[in-house]
Amino acid sequence: MMSGNTTRISRRSFLGSTAAAALAPSIVPASLFGANRPSERVSLGFIGMGLHGIGRNLKGFLALDDAQVVAVCDVMKSRRDDARELVNRQYGNQDCASYADWREVISRDDIDAVVISTPDHWHVPMALAAIRAGKDVCCEKPTLTIQQGRILSDTVAKHGAVFQTSTEDRSLPVYHRMAELVRNGRIGRLKSIHVKLPGAQVKAEAPNYAAVPDGFDYDMWLGPAPAAPYATNRCGNQQWRNIFDYSGGNLTDWGMHQVDTAQWANDTEYSGPVEVSGEGDFPDKSSIYDTALQFKLHYKYANGVELLVESGGTSLRFEGTDGWVGNEAFSKPLVASSQKILDSVIGPEEIHLYTCVGGEHRNFLDCFRSRKAPYFPAEIGHRCATALHIGNIAMLLGKTLRWNPETEAFVDNDDANAMRSKPMRKPWKL
Repeated sequence: MMSGNTTRISRRSFLGSTAAAALAPSIVPASLFGANRPSERVSLGFIGMGLHGIGRNLKGFLALDDAQVVAVCDVMKSRRDDARELVNRQYGNQDCASYADWREVISRDDIDAVVISTPDHWHVPMALAAIRAGKDVCCEKPTLTIQQGRILSDTVAKHGAVFQTSTEDRSLPVYHRMAELVRNGRIGRLKSIHVKLPGAQVKAEAPNYAAVPDGFDYDMWLGPAPAAPYATNRCGNQQWRNIFDYSGGNLTDWGMHQVDTAQWANDTEYSGPVEVSGEGDFPDKSSIYDTALQFKLHYKYANGVELLVESGGTSLRFEGTDGWVGNEAFSKPLVASSQKILDSVIGPEEIHLYTCVGGEHRNFLDCFRSRKAPYFPAEIGHRCATALHIGNIAMLLGKTLRWNPETEAFVDNDDANAMRSKPMRKPWKL
């Protein structure tokens, strides 16, 4: 596909083989086209055009000159029409394709990468299909289950794909600085981490059954989730996030932000906790919602650090033997027990954590070219989501659970281990 004077060449045809793709750049140098020809843009297809899909991800990539949006997809006609209009207005043409079925985006050979902004239960099935089709993936968080996260991370590694778990936190100076200060011992030996996450923004309520709206493919929206009658408070305004069939509540949603920084600073981003206990305020069975509306969790790590996660805000605080550091609300300025900690300089020989000040979209495009892992790759995303999933499992069972990060299994608890995965509605499979 061509748009304006931008020339595209499929990275699959250019590189010629999977092995070459792991080693060679997937972009043609501008010099091959002549001095007046721009280098190839990264061709993107978007799946899921809701508030975040358009408001953050689509607009974020449209702002980058080396990205070219060529297709949008959503199960709701009004959303995909709005997205297509936005793209065409940006480029001054009518070239953007629009699809109701995400598989049509995956099947296009001229699309280099896909951006997935769907409800959580679709994240891994779509990402796996895209990776197996030779595409890189920028995908919203979190995974739906521990099993799905492990399969995703292994598939990314097997295919040499670039996968970005799409959050901005690692690019925000306050969280990057926070993690570097802790990792470099500025508060002494880390003892405990205190995280606050928002509680649910809904109240327990019965399903509001209604006719499926025109232009909405509800069966495709459900996809691998269990069959369920349409209800206005099932699908709309991210209310699905409060239903375990599609998500893990605010714990897994907001936890992918704040708990990632906690594990980053604790140097446990590739492992995880070894014990978890907690309690949650769950709606009764008459409610359409079943995830915890409020929660309080206590994790322990093998290094002795304790992580305490509770609903009621968006703050982070790291406490050590020589002081503390954190912030009081999401993305708010850094605060600490002393000015000395705030003014501390990280020396050239100390730990410098990987970031990209341009954000997750800029980082993803850069990594598409370099084949370097993004700042929030599949394995780290999986490990963070796993910590949150085991928190939900502990609350549902009402037990203190021991977790083995190496085997990714609960110790001596068959009931908990059975909850690491969920069945998928036919014909969908991983």
